[in-house]
Amino acid sequence: MSPLERYRAKRDPKKTPEPIPPDEPPAKKHLPPDKARADRPGDEPSFVIQEHHARSLHWDFRLERDGVLVSWAVPKGLPMEPGVNHLAVHVEDHPLEYASFAGRIPDHEYGAGTVTIWDHGTYECSEWTDKSVKVTLHGSRVEGRYGLFRTHGADWMIHRVDPAPVGWEPLPELIRPMLATPSNELPGPDSDWAYEFKWDGVRAVVYVEGGRPRALSRNDRDVTASYPELRALGEALGSLQVVLDGEIVALDKKGRPSFEALQPRMNTAEQSRVRRLAESVPITYMIFDLMHLDGHSALAIAYKERRHLLEGLKLSGPHWETAPSETGGGAAVLKAARDAGLEGVVAKRLDSLYRPGIRDPSWRKVKNFRTQSVVIGGWAAGQGHLEGDLGALLLGIPGGGGLDFVGRVGTGFDAAERAILRQRLSGLTRTTSPFASSLSRAEFAGVTWVEPRLVGEVRFTEWTRAGRLRQPSWRGLRPDPRPEEVAVEP
Repeated sequence: MSPLERYRAKRDPKKTPEPIPPDEPPAKKHLPPDKARADRPGDEPSFVIQEHHARSLHWDFRLERDGVLVSWAVPKGLPMEPGVNHLAVHVEDHPLEYASFAGRIPDHEYGAGTVTIWDHGTYECSEWTDKSVKVTLHGSRVEGRYGLFRTHGADWMIHRVDPAPVGWEPLPELIRPMLATPSNELPGPDSDWAYEFKWDGVRAVVYVEGGRPRALSRNDRDVTASYPELRALGEALGSLQVVLDGEIVALDKKGRPSFEALQPRMNTAEQSRVRRLAESVPITYMIFDLMHLDGHSALAIAYKERRHLLEGLKLSGPHWETAPSETGGGAAVLKAARDAGLEGVVAKRLDSLYRPGIRDPSWRKVKNFRTQSVVIGGWAAGQGHLEGDLGALLLGIPGGGGLDFVGRVGTGFDAAERAILRQRLSGLTRTTSPFASSLSRAEFAGVTWVEPRLVGEVRFTEWTRAGRLRQPSWRGLRPDPRPEEVAVEP
């Protein structure tokens, strides 16, 4: 059997631009002269790594041997640190001409998708058997010793033998988002600060490696499954290894970010419902910071430089955007946010470092309207057409002596929101009040008490002298902050 028989059988030369050589014995040990590297010493065999955006993103690792390219499909790419094994699936041999192929394989053809050359060079071989291959790669992006070993059938594993490249750091498992300090006014001097819109959504840190995204909420909860739109962001980044900071938002009927519109998405993980909601309530990931890039931490780099790196990535797609940032002109940005109906702005010092998990004064949030995170301590049944259903929530904020009662909210709910709240509160019922202060008879009449575990957000006009929220309106549950993190905002 010709070594390329399987390769030819899967491809129609009339339909694909891939090289398909005639059925004849392949050349031995080297590329054709016009495909060889000009700086290639002697007659070392070549290797190529191609990034393949097919049905599933992967990297094709090919080694020249006996006149063909012996090939493996590596879903996560070559690992850069020792001790890490990546799956490598052995596929059919490819012709030597494939080492220079880059282009688009048409839809409905085998391997349909875009192929680019990620790296190429020469290699030295120290072992080659049916179960083990050991090579030293000399490429422009990959340099060092690698080993492949067979596990079962066509499945192999590939790992790096040499230490990681100098200065290279693995993708961190967890970077908690930096938090902004509330402020009643814009900071100064104006020229020392950059201004971003305060997006009406939920914070998410997205880790991308091998084209696969992982999204964590502010309280370290994995929310990747709730937002399948992020998969395309991972594929768009390809081999780039990054940690991004941003806000997941949903748009209302007027095209404005709406916390209320996002509610069904942030409270759903059941996959069939997630798929339906992704069509009816699509999300956009507004990216505003970069914490790690291709093996290098960006935490100790000033905000101005981090933004330069972020903007250089040109992240813009159907469900993600690089959020705008303006240096100076804070009053104009705040007015633009107000005119657009946005919550406010976040001011960031141009020289500020990224301080994970810290609420730092080098980031300031200035609001156009007042909002407050609250802890739910109970609910009261409605009246009239809402009899037997949820009519109002009893709200609290942790204080020195426990959970302080700050009032009720009975507006801002629609039928869907009431159903979500009833379902979430049903398993938290308790027999006694969770509030530290005693309530009047009118305040606790007909109330079902619950464990204070759910956090929501209200919009309100002001605080009363008695420490109650005046004219609060419900905005929705907040899955990101923990109850103990809730505090009075200025």
